[in-house]
This record gives sequence, C-alpha cells and structure tokens, in this order.
Amino acid sequence: MRLNFFKSVFPKTLFKAAALGAIASILIGSLQPLSPALAAPFLGGNVMAQSEASEASRPILNGKATVEMVVKGKTITVEIDGTQAPVTAGNFVDLVQRGVYNGTVFHRVVTQPQPFVAQGGDPQSKDPKVPTSRLGTGGFIDPVLGTERQIPLEITIKGQKETVYGKTLARGQKPALGHKRGAIAMARSQSPNSASSQFYFALADLAFLDGNYAVFGYVTQGMDVVDGIRQGDRITSAKVSAGADNLKSGAVKLK
Repeated sequence: MRLNFFKSVFPKTLFKAAALGAIASILIGSLQPLSPALAAPFLGGNVMAQSEASEASRPILNGKATVEMVVKGKTITVEIDGTQAPVTAGNFVDLVQRGVYNGTVFHRVVTQPQPFVAQGGDPQSKDPKVPTSRLGTGGFIDPVLGTERQIPLEITIKGQKETVYGKTLARGQKPALGHKRGAIAMARSQSPNSASSQFYFALADLAFLDGNYAVFGYVTQGMDVVDGIRQGDRITSAKVSAGADNLKSGAVKLK
C-alpha cells in the first residue's frame, strides 16, 4: 500500500496521521514480531526470560562512531550516536563490522508523492535468487545462537537522561534524536522490539515519526548520494572508519 493512496483518500491535515498508522508495513513489510518469551524482558515481563549469555554479549556503543557506506561508487558518511542510543547504535556498528550490509539492496525507496525513506539492510537481499516479494522480511541471524537478533525500541527523551525501552514515547515527549532529513533509524514491524538489521534513511524531515522509531545517527556527508538511491541499488561496502573502539559487549538496564 503506497503513501499516495492515503494522500488521495484523506485530507492533507490527516495525511500524516494516516501514514503513521500504516508505517510499519511501509517501512518493514511482514517481519515476524518477537515471541512473548523474547519480548518479556523489554515489556516489563520476566527479565530472566533472556539468557545471561545473550544479555552479556549485547553490542553497546559507548560514545560515537563513523560509518562509511559506498553506494554506486560514492560514499555516504554517517555519524552513529551511541550517547543517545547505545543499544541501537551498538547493534548497527557490530553488524557493519561483521560485513552484514556488504552487498545488500535498498529494497524499498519511497520518493513519491514526496521524499520519504530509503530502506535497506535485509541480509536476504544479497542473494539474487531470493524473490523481491520476500525482501523486507529478513534480519540478522546470530551465528552462535542460530536465531534472529532483535533489539528493543530505544528512545532517549530530549532534555532528559532517561531512555525509554520497549515502547513509543507518550504524546508531548520529544526524542533527543529526531527524524530530520538525513537521519538513520531502525525499521521494524508493529512490535516495538522487532528491529534487527534493517534500517532507513529519512529523505526529508519526518517529525511525525518521532518517538515511534529509533533514530541512531545522521548523515554528515554524501546526502546527495542518499537522495540518488533508487530501489534495487546495492551497498557495495560499509565500514567503521572511526570510533570502533567504542563498541563494547555488556548489559544495559532496560527501563
């Protein structure tokens, strides 16, 4: 279902609200939500449901890092902010270092009726034999655990030290990292704790997404390259060019 459908059906003043209601399918497709057992630690359930080994091995970014991504021979430089989103940023930097994004496709690029997002990061897209209809349903499979790594929705409230996990922000609360043009954020299904490897670039200011999806950095150079991304374009390579030593393994208290 495309955004121009909503724009033709609803008045302009209601367009953004309608788009937000359908944003999970637009940004992610049909990713499966977390099972209740896996979701419990992040939703206030039994924290012991998550194994100590899994918790101890969680990638955390203590500080900032720089990632350079090459698309169509040109470089996109992204500052990854672990000061405001340590779990989300750590997950992304870890996946970059593992080479997960090399060769993956931007499988969903929405530019009409107005610039919206360029989404990629599905590991399945490396294989040209995978049907395009399946792209947007994959995530990173942990080679040790043999299961998909999923992370909680993580949003730090602007002007506060508090980071909210596992739920969207309440009305009136603003995130420290907002959806301004050039933001990079995690795509997910309707479950707030279903993000894995898929991410998207904001092609315009998308404030109506603030507090609902986890922004974890911004493009600092190469926004013209991002603007030129088309559906089917591949990430030739992605590397951490600075701040790799800020990536640690450990536990974060999920409030």
